Amino acid sequence: MKSFNRNTIIIGVGTLVIGFTLGWVFFGKSSNEFIQKGHVEHTKSETWTCSMHPQIRQPEPGQCPICGMDLVPLNNESASDDNPMVIKMSPTAMQLANVRTSIVQFKKPIKEVRMNGKIQPDERKVYSQTAHIPGRIEKLLINFTGEYVTRGQVLGYVYSPQLVTAQEELFEAYKIKESQPELFEAAKSKLLNWKLTNQQLATIIESGQPQEHFAILADVSGVVLTKHVNLGDYVNKGLSLFEIADLSTVWVLFDVYESDMQWVKVGVGVDFTFQSFPGESFKGKISFIDPVINPNTRVATARVEVMNQDKMLKPEMFALGVVSSSISGTPKAIVVPKSAVMWTGERSVVYVKISSKSGIGFLMREVVLGSNIGSSYIIKSGLEEGEEVATSGTFSIDAAAQLAGKPSMMNPEGGAVMTGHNHGGSSGSNSTASSQQTIFKVSTKTKEQLSTLIDDYLLLKDALVKDNFNDAKEVAISLSDKLDKVNMEVFGGKTHNVWMEQSSAIKATLKPMGTTKNIGELRKHFKPLSDQFVDLVTTFGPFKQQIYVQHCPMANQDKGADWISINPEIQNPYFGKAMMKCGSTSQVIVKSN
Repeated sequence: MKSFNRNTIIIGVGTLVIGFTLGWVFFGKSSNEFIQKGHVEHTKSETWTCSMHPQIRQPEPGQCPICGMDLVPLNNESASDDNPMVIKMSPTAMQLANVRTSIVQFKKPIKEVRMNGKIQPDERKVYSQTAHIPGRIEKLLINFTGEYVTRGQVLGYVYSPQLVTAQEELFEAYKIKESQPELFEAAKSKLLNWKLTNQQLATIIESGQPQEHFAILADVSGVVLTKHVNLGDYVNKGLSLFEIADLSTVWVLFDVYESDMQWVKVGVGVDFTFQSFPGESFKGKISFIDPVINPNTRVATARVEVMNQDKMLKPEMFALGVVSSSISGTPKAIVVPKSAVMWTGERSVVYVKISSKSGIGFLMREVVLGSNIGSSYIIKSGLEEGEEVATSGTFSIDAAAQLAGKPSMMNPEGGAVMTGHNHGGSSGSNSTASSQQTIFKVSTKTKEQLSTLIDDYLLLKDALVKDNFNDAKEVAISLSDKLDKVNMEVFGGKTHNVWMEQSSAIKATLKPMGTTKNIGELRKHFKPLSDQFVDLVTTFGPFKQQIYVQHCPMANQDKGADWISINPEIQNPYFGKAMMKCGSTSQVIVKSN
């Protein structure tokens, strides 16, 4: 019996050993491969990044050190299966980056010219109310400017010794009018020449006593623009007492730069708006253009006549006008919005949408720009009808291309590009991609003029960084004043036209900044102002100091916004202390030798 149990145990143990051995032979290897494969896949997914700040790389989940958003796993498949140069973007990434596209089409180019203007009284309806009687002002019934007067209204009273003498002569001539009617008529004519009426003369003769004070009657109806006299002043005949304007019609005078004169002609329609009436638009036609250019501002004035029966339009109101003019002799052409073009001075690129089985991507494409037609460019070559290009979020696409080592605006050959900011509070010069991108060579005097504007811009940026609204507003007003004082003569040739366009856009952006009520509103206007200064430094640089073009993808309601700085360290003017380090350096304009 014991022998039977011993044999049974030996057989069972042997069976288990054989089973484990066969299991290892048939399944052990694949199981180990499965474990190793799972480990490798886990390892690959252990890089985490931020959707809004793709430069962030961490080995484990957490929150973005810049904006506090939850990190997401990094998808290493950034290129399309069909073309390795295509940057693949998921629908979520496109939505976060506010990427929008439009289909390229042939259409008739329409040139839009934007003009700044101001309301002025109609010069043909401005009158001088003069003194018809020499004497002393004894009483004034119109004591301040802005009052409305009607024709025949009494404006004041004057005491005139000469008029008293003339009345005495009238009384004497009246006594002998039967025998010497000519003398009587001569005495009457003398008083009538002083603008007395026949009714007044009849009243004087009937009373038999000379009047010492005579009324000054308004010759026209209108608003008193200027008051030239005060109570007690002695006036001579013909002296201007008041300036009165009939504001039933007014002029809107627009500034037209030399580069835009070919588009602005007499008879062309103008759409214009006023800051005082948001949401309302007005229409008119240009009735006159000055034949002479102002030598100081280098602009001509275009006049639009506007009916103003309800007196809602007041002199000195600012206006913004737009003239849309078709380019004669130009056939249909490919036109894309300016927001689709990334312009580096020497190169212009767009991102073309590529759809494949693996998803949606974007491929950088160099284009040759034609005429600038307001908010759009004519494309001479580089795009075909029916292609789809990114018109919004292009900077985010370009940043993704740089991080993936693909061809980008700053690095057309591809390869890894550092972002210029390590988010640890410092940024070294070796970690930036420097590029000297100059489209025009300008004189030292020109750069000195521009440097004064850049200095004020930097003061404005620093005030926003410190959340100092009052200082920022004051600097914006100062910058506007300096812009008006720029000597246009230092710009010659093509640079003159380019500066005319840039200065006009800067001026239009600065106007509302001086009337803002809070720092949030001011920061909204700072975005388009910064876009103009980025164009300025890339067009006319380099300058005596190194300039950094920096970008925050979360500013402008997550649409992204740029600014310029002379400090490589990120100090965000759009968020200030709330998110000081949000952003990265996208371009460096190296200083001149």
